Parts: sequence; structure tokens; C-alpha cells
Amino acid sequence: MTFDVRRESESISRKTLRNSAEKFEFQAEVSRLMDIIINSLYSNKDIFLRELISNASDALDKIRFLTLTDKEALGEGDTAKLEIQIKLDKENKILSIRDRGVGMTKEDLIKNLGTIAKSGTSAFVEKMQTGGDLNLIGQFGVGFYSVYLVADYVEVVSKHNDDKQYVWESKADGSFAISEDTWNEPLGRGTEIKLHLRDEAKEYLEEGKLKDLVKKYSEFINFPIYLWATKEVDVEVPADEESSEEEESSKFYALLSILSRSYCL
Repeated sequence: MTFDVRRESESISRKTLRNSAEKFEFQAEVSRLMDIIINSLYSNKDIFLRELISNASDALDKIRFLTLTDKEALGEGDTAKLEIQIKLDKENKILSIRDRGVGMTKEDLIKNLGTIAKSGTSAFVEKMQTGGDLNLIGQFGVGFYSVYLVADYVEVVSKHNDDKQYVWESKADGSFAISEDTWNEPLGRGTEIKLHLRDEAKEYLEEGKLKDLVKKYSEFINFPIYLWATKEVDVEVPADEESSEEEESSKFYALLSILSRSYCL
């Protein structure tokens, strides 16, 4: 797989489905579920992060279980690190959650995220139509769709050991699309979910809020969770330097101000 920096850059702030992607219609019950979520006035939107952390942990458990019979399934290097990463892109209003779990094949993406509703989908829709609590969404096995409480466009990039890397994408408008992924960074194995946040959900790009939520929802998670944030570094510029040199120092400061570091929560 080749990684084209320009193509990845072009895809960062996407809000429309890729023209080259294979299009699918959501199964009827899934569409009903998503309509309920999108139009919900539910105030505790924080639950989306709880569901994504729980799903990531399940994916990590699955790959760890597979290694009991196939030691090579885990891979080497970074791919073998069983962890969850959360990254912020404030400029483009994107929140990303990545795991190094079992990953999904193309068929898995189609079945699990759209066309074949689990029994829990209908049960949850019925529950909500009779005054159920949206907070219980995870108990019905459809917690992923809570991402649409805060996002208006979602990308799911995934790589399974037995398949190529694919990206699933949807604006929750009744359809989704899947493409072979040749523009994002190769995952090695696992899944990265990119949430293009609504304007009213920008609070989830604040490091302090995310740290508090991760601590709240990771009590029973057995894997490390890393939150990537920014670090500002002050750079002194001698007063007698030429203006051109001052400009270079300013650029250097700008680069230093966005250096990434991680917190293990």
C-alpha cells in the first residue's frame, strides 16, 4: 500500500462521500436507529466516547485471544502494542480514536456497520419509541452509532490481518460507502474512527474534558489509553538578530508549538 501525503491531506476535512467508493444503503432498522440518534435532544452526549472505548477494548481482547492459538497474529513492532490512542485535530474539528485490535475486513464493515442489523437494533428502536433511555445503547450492541450524537460525518479506517485496509464512511443520510484505503497512513492492524464534529460539539476537542471523560469511562478497561495533545515551547529570539532571522525563529516557534506528546491515562 502506498501512502500519498497529498491525498491524505485532501481527505482530512472531507464532508462528502468519495466518488470512487462502493455505495450501500443502510438496512431499514439501522436507518431508523440513526434517525432517532441524530434527532435526539439527549443531553449526555458524552456516552459516545464510552461506547468507542468499549468497542476498542473488545477489539483488543479479540486479537489477544487469537494469539493463544496463532502467535503470529499479533504482528511485530507498533502493531503488537495493545493500546488505544485518542487524537485531536482542532483546526479541522476531527476527533480520532484508534486501537490495534483485530480490525475488520471489508465484509465485516458492510455487515457490522450497516446492512445486517443485529437483533439488538430492533429491540433498541422499540425501546426508544416507548420512552427508553439513550444511555442504554451499548447494552443492545449498537453503541457505535452514538457517534452521530456529536458528528455529522464519520470515517472508519480498518485493517484486518486477512484483508486490505478499507475505509467506511457515512453522513448518516441513509447510505454509507466503502473504499480500499490508499490515502490514510497504513494501520498495520486495527481500527481508527475519525469523527468530524458538529459545531456544537467542539467541546470534545478540549484536552481537559477528554482526559476527564477517559478517566471516567476507562475504569474497567485493561489496556493503556493515550491522549495525544499539544505542547507549547517558548523560544527566545536575540534582539540584535536580523528581521529575516527573526522570521525563521518565528516559524521554528510555530513548529514547536504543535509538537505532539502523549498522556497515558
